[in-house]
Amino acid sequence: MDQSNELGQFLERVRSLLGPNPPAVSPGELEAILELARVAAHSSERRAAPVTTYLAGLVLGGAAPEAREAFLDDLVVKLEATR
Repeated sequence: MDQSNELGQFLERVRSLLGPNPPAVSPGELEAILELARVAAHSSERRAAPVTTYLAGLVLGGAAPEAREAFLDDLVVKLEATR
């Protein structure tokens, strides 16, 4: 099984556990989340990655999908600028 298919299956399993109408993650958002996690882990320590993505998720809770991806991309740029 290739990694992207494995990740997609895992995320669908997680979504099934989140109750009715769980949020979906677009491919662009997924890439932005993974990039944010990468930058966080390399800017501080590995444990910063899940906490950083969780904090971003709390902020983006009710945002439109297109706004979420843009916000994440902007956050990555800001974090990289302060390294």
